[in-house]
Amino acid sequence: MNLFSQPKDEKALYPEPPKMVSTKDFLYFKDMMSWNLLAAKKMNWAAENCQLPDLKKEFETAEQMHVNHYDELLKALQQGDGGAVS
Repeated sequence: MNLFSQPKDEKALYPEPPKMVSTKDFLYFKDMMSWNLLAAKKMNWAAENCQLPDLKKEFETAEQMHVNHYDELLKALQQGDGGAVS
């Protein structure tokens, strides 16, 4: 089996994320949360300062999308055995 071939044993794939998150993964989650929080803040600022109703609606939609992504990442970290980090 080479680097790009699929494993023959389907059980080798993870059907769900592990219950523990490595420190490296945790730091990447933290970065993703920071990026989404910053993007949501920027979209909020743009919506508040926009005079065009259609564009303002797009900024608000984008803000809500980033807030939803932030919330999903937070939920993923809170799942499992007390949010254990290895």
